[in-house]
Amino acid sequence: MSANNPLLQDFDLPPYSTIKPEHVEPAVDAILAESRSVVAKVLASQGDAPRWESLIDALDEQGAKLGRAWSPVSHLNAVRNNPELRAAYEACLPKLSEYWTEMGQNRALFQAYESLAASPEAAGFDVAQKTILEQALRDFRLSGIDLPPEQQKRYGEIQMKLSELGSRFSNQLLDATQAWTKHIEDESLLAGITESAKAQMQQAAEAKNLQGWLITLEFPSYYAVMTYADNRALREELYAAYCTRASDQGPNAGQNDNGPVMAEILQLRQELARLLGFANYSELSLASKMAESTEQVLSFLRDLAVRSKPFAEQDLSELRAFAAEQGCNDLQSWDVGYYSEKLREQRYSISQEILRAYFPIDKVLSGLFAIVEKLYGIQIKELHDFDTWHPDVRLFEISENGQHVGRFFFDLYARANKRGGAWMDGARDKRRALSGELVSPVANLVCNFTPASAGKPALLTHDEVTTLFHEFGHGLHHLLTRVEHVGVSGINGVAWDAVELPSQFMENWCWEPEGLALISGHYQTGEPLPQDLLDKMLAAKNFQSGLMMVRQLEFSLFDFELHATHGDGRSVLEVLEGIRDEVSVLRPPAYNRFPNSFAHIFAGGYAAGYYSYKWAEVLSADAFSKFEEEGVLNPQTGRAFREAILARGGSQAPMVLFVDFRGREPSIDALLRHLGLSAEAA
Repeated sequence: MSANNPLLQDFDLPPYSTIKPEHVEPAVDAILAESRSVVAKVLASQGDAPRWESLIDALDEQGAKLGRAWSPVSHLNAVRNNPELRAAYEACLPKLSEYWTEMGQNRALFQAYESLAASPEAAGFDVAQKTILEQALRDFRLSGIDLPPEQQKRYGEIQMKLSELGSRFSNQLLDATQAWTKHIEDESLLAGITESAKAQMQQAAEAKNLQGWLITLEFPSYYAVMTYADNRALREELYAAYCTRASDQGPNAGQNDNGPVMAEILQLRQELARLLGFANYSELSLASKMAESTEQVLSFLRDLAVRSKPFAEQDLSELRAFAAEQGCNDLQSWDVGYYSEKLREQRYSISQEILRAYFPIDKVLSGLFAIVEKLYGIQIKELHDFDTWHPDVRLFEISENGQHVGRFFFDLYARANKRGGAWMDGARDKRRALSGELVSPVANLVCNFTPASAGKPALLTHDEVTTLFHEFGHGLHHLLTRVEHVGVSGINGVAWDAVELPSQFMENWCWEPEGLALISGHYQTGEPLPQDLLDKMLAAKNFQSGLMMVRQLEFSLFDFELHATHGDGRSVLEVLEGIRDEVSVLRPPAYNRFPNSFAHIFAGGYAAGYYSYKWAEVLSADAFSKFEEEGVLNPQTGRAFREAILARGGSQAPMVLFVDFRGREPSIDALLRHLGLSAEAA
């Protein structure tokens, strides 16, 4: 089997086109069996004095082998999902969960780490090595190493079940998103919708052998209707379908319902936290984060809410007054996007659609690369002739002074059987192999933009441009690391509430005239964004930033409170309603089931951690203020940021790295100023 199983071969980049569902389980079984045997041999060879090379490096080498096989499988499950692959992927989740629990509860392994940390050799370790040992010992405790056998067994059962439930949540959301479509043959129903969006809808219809147009719940289609459709009934129908996905409400009520999945996930997380001696899952979540206590997180979020809510109320009253002028006296959730866009156009004579013509994908990419090349002293070039999972995928290489640094895949467009949203994942980590060879990093960068159509290249909205910059920031964090110990290279070992710093930081260049000059050019003429459009865009930058802030705070507080108070008798929806009482200014209809599609916290690693976006935004805004002082394309400041933050990965506490760069601890002032939510900005 191993001879013809691509997942068991040595490869540089994954052989995506040859990986089949039937390869997955045998490869995982073989590598897990080998890993168990390697761990036993490593432990048997340690004697009384474990050494870094014979313990950590040897285990990292085996871990890399498992990662090399599993990473492409997990990636394909997200970007090219099908029933056979899904079944193979899900069959492996309990096996992997069992293996990691076993390692986390292996007392001999724990003792070997403890002995190494206490050894004379450890005094000479570099900061990355010391951090790896500290984090490993912490993670053993969080894996239940100190629990009695019965409770250890229960810990393993919970982890296995949680991994299965997270995958089920994700699958049901994908299936629910694809289960609803609306076929339209009368073009007048699509009045107001842009030509580019209608072209996409026509392509979607043709793909199903239908005449006319097909509206789907994939985000570009949903966004186009909610922002531009004059037909209010159509907006309401689509809104109801979208916000009830995977729930007990809406047109497909009860199909793929994530309600029971969420209830079970929350119950198991609470049980897990209690097992490990924490009062609740929010406390457990903070054990490996930058924030120090649940009180600190909640007071941070509530402070932002108090500062932002008056701005949000002002935004909403302006929008209501504007909608009333247009004949809509009862503004509802399905009207907000539509009238907001109309108000933006009236107030600033600008729309996302006008801007789209100036952001063809290749111009945006060349500008993005020019910015990071100047700031970080790297070079980026496109590579061809590589194995891929879809024809639209592109591959790029980063080098520095002629030396290879890393590579990244871009999979930028929405399509069927691809998970929604945007993300970066590490396809391979940077590390120094046992052989002495330096293994370079590889990243997958995934978005869901509107693809090219009707003879036009893919044209991005400015919102999509910022999404691209955001994910690329994560990619640079992974790719530009100088750390060679895999435990803290790239984003590994970075506290989750600091991991958004490099990504949110990159978004700033989408708003700077120097950045915009590089990333914009009309797709037909190449002319740069005209000064008057640039001025309008910058004037509109903080349009409704109060509304956007309270929306993000609603998500963050809901997530944190949900995990901090589970078991107090309130349902998921009751917790959400309580948070809305506190921070929201516009109530969605009672049938809205937003939590059922909140994949970030139920399937994506952000449980009791969604606050990280706002937490890291404080860091990123303050870090960027140094560029505002010294020049937004200043190579010296760029190199300083690269060396202090990007290069050092998870090797030191985020606050230490931030202070090294900024010269002081972060302040919230820059964020409030950037968003126009401070007295000074107002």
